[in-house]
Amino acid sequence: MTDPDQSERLAQLEARIDALKAKDAPKPHQETHYSQAHLAWRMVIELVVGLLIGFGMGFGLDSLFGTLPIFLVIFTLLGLAAGIKTMMRSAQEIQHKQETTPEPGDDERMKNGD
Repeated sequence: MTDPDQSERLAQLEARIDALKAKDAPKPHQETHYSQAHLAWRMVIELVVGLLIGFGMGFGLDSLFGTLPIFLVIFTLLGLAAGIKTMMRSAQEIQHKQETTPEPGDDERMKNGD
């Protein structure tokens, strides 16, 4: 074999190896999936924290005043309402953000008139 022939075969072999490596390379994570899961957990945590803060305040007031668990019930319900309100505000914020940011395929749809 001649030297130029070997270098050509070596270049072809390297190209084949690179193609096989690229085929077996790990796929990048889908950011939208993780972002949606993050948002779902955020909303759940907001609801639970509202409940826990209301529960804690009600329990503290009941133990401070020595009353029946009337404050516990009232403040737990108020905490639930506050958690739901915060969760709904987060949902509106997310919806507004999704409406204002275009999706990756929106440019093509706008050009095609879809």
